[in-house]
Amino acid sequence: MFAVINHPGIDPVALSLGPLAVHWYALAYVAGLLFAVWYIKYLARQPRLWGANPPTLSPAEADDFFLYALLGVVLGGRLGYVLFYKPWFYLSNPMEILRTWDGGMSFHGGFLGVVLACLIYGRFHGKALDRMLDLGAAAVPVGLGLGRLANFINAELWGRPSDLPWAVIFPGDTLARHPSQLYEGLLEGVVLFLAVRIATHRHGALKHPGRAAGIFAVGYALSRIFVEFFREPDSFLGYFGGVFTMGMILSLPLLAVGIWLLVRSRHTG
Repeated sequence: MFAVINHPGIDPVALSLGPLAVHWYALAYVAGLLFAVWYIKYLARQPRLWGANPPTLSPAEADDFFLYALLGVVLGGRLGYVLFYKPWFYLSNPMEILRTWDGGMSFHGGFLGVVLACLIYGRFHGKALDRMLDLGAAAVPVGLGLGRLANFINAELWGRPSDLPWAVIFPGDTLARHPSQLYEGLLEGVVLFLAVRIATHRHGALKHPGRAAGIFAVGYALSRIFVEFFREPDSFLGYFGGVFTMGMILSLPLLAVGIWLLVRSRHTG
């Protein structure tokens, strides 16, 4: 066993103010959403990126959309976890759904929540769904990366046993494991952000509605499926068919949608 790296043991609570405890995970959500709104405003001020089309949202509209996005992420993420991962438990204990401070959020649920938020906002304000999703694709990866970093700080969602030099021994465990949270943070946060940014700034993706969203969906799905081979599956679910995890299964429809958006974007703009 070559791995001797111990988890730093950072307190999951970033700040305590009397009875109020602010967790790193909550800060990651807030920071990710604030960055997303700022970045959408930045894109709105770059007319060359949009070609003959006006920016999807103005800076003022980006501020208005913030509440929609916040509700979509939080409600969708929580309900996605309830429905995808522990439906029978929460059916028997419905009040537990409200205990978000105990953890339990699903990216795929949050993604669907944001899609619904984009759809509702677009209907009220005359915005096309695919163009709204393009903005989300450009702005969301940073928040994903921060969320995975918070998972590492919380010592949760750890990886499978490993003897690699960078494997980590997490609190309460004796085995060295893949720091799969950091793998996901790098792929879903840094790499995915750069991929979408290069597509929008160098290859005119925003001139073709749905293209940036397609790149994001395909990139996330492939990243998640890849990292699932290194991530310990949820103990209450295990493997499906001895190989597949819930994260893999939920990523397959996202991959299909992403491919469809990319093909469709060839005929848009």
